[in-house]
Amino acid sequence: MTPYIADSAPIDAAAWQESWDRQQEAYLPDREHRLAAMLDAVAAVADTDRPRLLDLAGGTGTISLRALARFPHAEVTLVDQDPVLLAIASASLAGRAVLGTADLRTPDWQAGLPTGGFDAVLTATALHWLPADRLTTLYAEVRALLRPGGILVNADHMPDDGLPGLTKRLTAHADARRTARWAAGAALSWSDWWQRVTADPVLAAPAQRRREIYPDGHTDSAEFLPTAGWHLDALRTAGFTEVGTVWRGGPDAAVAGVR
Repeated sequence: MTPYIADSAPIDAAAWQESWDRQQEAYLPDREHRLAAMLDAVAAVADTDRPRLLDLAGGTGTISLRALARFPHAEVTLVDQDPVLLAIASASLAGRAVLGTADLRTPDWQAGLPTGGFDAVLTATALHWLPADRLTTLYAEVRALLRPGGILVNADHMPDDGLPGLTKRLTAHADARRTARWAAGAALSWSDWWQRVTADPVLAAPAQRRREIYPDGHTDSAEFLPTAGWHLDALRTAGFTEVGTVWRGGPDAAVAGVR
């Protein structure tokens, strides 16, 4: 992790957070439910009002902001690689969290993180960009960052192993509903949101750095979206003593591993 240094240009953090949330909710209508379930898991394992949290691939700070609202004295660290999302997170969190740049594809991403063991590592709709072998290794790396009894929670598209046919139908239904929202102008699509970023002069510098990091952009073909069972097996392989599902909504789930 390299400490994040914000650009000097002011960012309208509230507007960009609102825009990001609405864009994400078109994909994840029950987004707030999954985030609340993740924080419930933190509350269950933390024995202090100052839990130490790592927001892994934290983007604009969605989890960090909600964690600080629920645990005002929490010690929060957020890491991500995307310069645009980090810029928004930095403006939104305004010094209430430690921010760092980290490439989770490399084993040295954890260098520079605060020491002492985290109570929880939380991540949502982010790790699907990693291939299977790297994600399995990352789970083990995260386990090493947790204190004994600490928890990792990863929420993402994780179909139920026993419902492959129903999962396809649920996904098709959600796709149709989202397409209708886009057509009605009720929400921005992923590509439309990034076009607005590119057109914003305040975000021009981080947007240029982002293009250098992701010259081809993120594409669906790069996503790795296995079943919840695959994730649970990977968590067991990584050495977690307890693994299970703490939330499910249709084809999405949040899996947890306790060290």
